[in-house]
Amino acid sequence: MAFDAETRAALIEQVRRFVTETCVPVEAQVSEEDAVPQHVVDAMKELGLFGVAVPEEFGGLDLDMETECLVAMELGQTSPAFRSVAGTNIGIGSQALVLFGTPEQKQKWLPGIASGDLIASFALTEPEAGSDAAGLKTKAVRDGDYYILNGTKRYITNANKADLFTVMARTNQDEPGAKGVSAFIVERGTPGLSVGKPEKKMGQQGAHICDVIFENARVPAANMIAKEGEGFKVAMSVLDKGRLHISAVATGVSKRLIREMVNYALERRQFGKPIFEHQMLQALIADSQAETYAAECMILDAARRRDAGEDITMLASCTKLFATEACGRVADRAVQIFGGAGYVADYGIERFYRDVRIFRLYEGTSQIQQIIIARELARAAKAGSL
Repeated sequence: MAFDAETRAALIEQVRRFVTETCVPVEAQVSEEDAVPQHVVDAMKELGLFGVAVPEEFGGLDLDMETECLVAMELGQTSPAFRSVAGTNIGIGSQALVLFGTPEQKQKWLPGIASGDLIASFALTEPEAGSDAAGLKTKAVRDGDYYILNGTKRYITNANKADLFTVMARTNQDEPGAKGVSAFIVERGTPGLSVGKPEKKMGQQGAHICDVIFENARVPAANMIAKEGEGFKVAMSVLDKGRLHISAVATGVSKRLIREMVNYALERRQFGKPIFEHQMLQALIADSQAETYAAECMILDAARRRDAGEDITMLASCTKLFATEACGRVADRAVQIFGGAGYVADYGIERFYRDVRIFRLYEGTSQIQQIIIARELARAAKAGSL
């Protein structure tokens, strides 16, 4: 849904106030306790943040991609764990249903996803299949009106809270690669489905990842998304959109870090003057601002093109590659400008430094983005459209 400028500005301002007044004050608490307080989750539900990308008819906000990215940039200006609470509902957990679900599937699950009463998760990665998504080994064997699933998924975000999982599994054991993969919705109470303990991570405390194990889990055939063998197409379509969203979150973090750098550099004095007056530190800040501005321009351009119906596979990868790598550089410069204070926990800069490292890994590593970009260029050249 396209918003007029006034409505969009009001929504962005609401999210900005939520981040500033509700999230920022408890950032350290979330990191310490490895949990997001319930009052924050309730506030997110009230704002409709769980239903950002769900159609209005199912209770969502149905934001166009550009507006979603602007919202994501605001959510990025606090610890990424807060965004992660609703992140799978906004993105990869719900979008297979939104893009490919049947009317019955949408009616059954999307209203609960939009309200936040149901948490959706996306189960693709496995112990031996991450970047090589077509190499997954989880099996789904037809048995009458059911499929029997066996296998293990790894590093699944929000798995310990999820009520339903979008699961990629191999339905054709004789078909190698992507063609034998199908997508299913699997509900949490399904016999044979179990979830492991949350992993200890480098950063993003408060956001949890777990193994999801299927041992002869019986899933109704009616829970298949799209057609048998179309799971890889479903996954890639979901990830194209998700990469723009993650790019926007990363760029939001960069904006927050630049603000922290500038304020600290204006106050901290060395050699008789604020460190901001030292040109070498100005260069670090200026480089950060230039890269962040470039990332923002890329994100909004790609989002507008997606809203216009263009194929943005290559642009999404370009944007995700640049924005997340830039965020890593900005975080590193922030630690440098804060000096010793950036290395201790009191200022929170070291926490952001750890938090943002995952941006360059999930929803496709930087190296996978490079491969996609090169592949799409070659494809365009062969088609004479480069």
